[in-house]
Amino acid sequence: MRPQEVLGRAARLASSGLLLQVLFRLITFVLNAFILRFLSKEIVGIVNVRLTLLYSTTIFLAREAFRRACLTGGAQRDWSQTFNLLWLTVPLGVFWSLFLGWVWLQLLEVPDPSVVPHYGTGVVVFALSAVVELLGEPFWVLAQAHMFVKLKVIAESLSVILKSVLTALLVLWLPHWGLYIFSLAQAFVNWKEAKLTWSFFKQSFLKQILTEGERYVMTFLNVLNFGDQGIYDIVNNLGSLVARLIFQPIEESFYIFFAKVLERGKDATLQKQEDVAVAAVVLESLLKLALLAGLTITVFGFAYSQLALDIYGGAMLSSGSGPILLRSYCLYVLLLAINGVTECFTFAAMSKEEVDRYNFTMLGLSSSFLVLSYLLTRWCGSVGFILANCFNMAIRITQSLSFIHRYYQKSPHRPLAGLYLSPVLLGTFAVSGGITGVSEVFLCCDQGWPARLAHIAVGTFCLGATLGTVFLTETKLIHFLRTQLGVSRLADKMT
Repeated sequence: MRPQEVLGRAARLASSGLLLQVLFRLITFVLNAFILRFLSKEIVGIVNVRLTLLYSTTIFLAREAFRRACLTGGAQRDWSQTFNLLWLTVPLGVFWSLFLGWVWLQLLEVPDPSVVPHYGTGVVVFALSAVVELLGEPFWVLAQAHMFVKLKVIAESLSVILKSVLTALLVLWLPHWGLYIFSLAQAFVNWKEAKLTWSFFKQSFLKQILTEGERYVMTFLNVLNFGDQGIYDIVNNLGSLVARLIFQPIEESFYIFFAKVLERGKDATLQKQEDVAVAAVVLESLLKLALLAGLTITVFGFAYSQLALDIYGGAMLSSGSGPILLRSYCLYVLLLAINGVTECFTFAAMSKEEVDRYNFTMLGLSSSFLVLSYLLTRWCGSVGFILANCFNMAIRITQSLSFIHRYYQKSPHRPLAGLYLSPVLLGTFAVSGGITGVSEVFLCCDQGWPARLAHIAVGTFCLGATLGTVFLTETKLIHFLRTQLGVSRLADKMT
C-alpha cells in the first residue's frame, strides 16, 4: 500500500474515531455527572482509584506489549501465527487478575464496610471483567491492523455507554447496594513478533508505573484518604477528557501509520525517501496540532476550571483543592499532547535493541517518579501528583525529541519545526489568558448565572480570536488538515 493511501486511512481512522468518540463521550459525561450527585466521596475514591487501578493494571500488563508488537508491519501476514500469539493475553490476564486480586484483598487496607460496602465482591468482579475483556483482544488487533474504523469505535464506545447507563439506573434505584452497582456494570507463533512483544512488555510494565503511578502511591502508601482520592480522580478524569477524545485516537491511528510506512530500526537515509518525506510532513503537522490544542487547553483552562467543576459536580468539586488541581492538570495536558505524538513516532521507528535501551531510561523514570510523587504529595497535597506527572512527561518528551532529531539528522527533513509558533500567535495566547483571568476574578463564580454567562462570553470571544489567528498564521497545518479530512470523507463515500 502506498504511503499516501496509508495516510488517508490513518486520517480516516482518527477523524471518524474522533467524531464518534465525542458523541459517545458526551453521553457518558452527562451520565457520570448525574451519578456523582448520588455517591459519597469514599465510594468514588474506592471505585475510580483502587478498583479501576486493579482492572487497568491487569489489562495493561496482559495486552499492551502484544498490541504494539502485533500492530508493527503490514496487514498482509500469517495471521494464524499472530492470533496464536495474541491468545496468550488470556492466560496472562488470568495470572495477573489472581495475583493482583490477592494483593488487593490481603495486603491493602480494607475500607470500613459501613462506608464502602461489598469491597471484596468488587475486587473479584473487577478482576474477572478484565479477563473477559481480554477474550476479544485478537479481534481488536485484527480490526485495528485493517483499520476497521467504525467497528472499533462503536464497539468500544457502546460498552462504555452501557456501563454508565446501568450504573446510573442502579444508583437511582438501589443506592444501598454500594460497590455491587459498579461490579455489575463491568503454540506455533511468530517468534520475531514474540521477541518484540517481550521488549514491549518490559517497556509497558514501566510505562504503566508512569501512567498510573499516582494511583499506586495512593493505594499502597495511603498518602490521601479515600475522600481526597475520589476528588483527585474525578478532577483527573475531567482534565483528561480532551486527551482521551482528541489525542488518544490520533496517537493510536498514526502509530499504525508510522509503523506501516517506516521500516523499524532502519536509518532514514536507507529507506524509501518518499515514505520518509511523508512521515516527516505528517509528524510535523501532528506536533503543531498537539502544541496548539495543548496551549489552548492550558490558557483557557486556567480561567474556567472552577466554573467547569461547579457545573459538573457542584460544591463538592468546586470548593477546596478541586480548582487548583484542574488548573495544574491543564498544564499537564499540554505535555501529554506533545508526548503522545512524539512517542507514537518513536515507538514505531525504534528497533528492538533501541526499545530495550529505552527500557533502562523508563526504569529510572519510574523509580524517580514514584519517589517524587510521594515527596511532592507530602509537601503540597494531591497537586504533587500532577507536578510529578509533569516532570515525568517532560523527561519522556526530551527522550523522544532526541530520538527524532537523530533519526532525521542526515536527511533534509525537519519535522521538529512543528514545535515553533509565530510571535503573533504566542502574543494572542498571552492576551487571551490575561483577559480571561481578569474576567474570572470579577465574574466567577459566586455572583449568579448572569455573571457566569458573561464570563463564558468573554472566553468565547477570546477563543474565537485565538482560532482566527491560528487560521491566518498556521496555513501549512490548515492545508494538511483540509487535505486529510477531504481524503477521509472521500474514502467514506467510496465505502
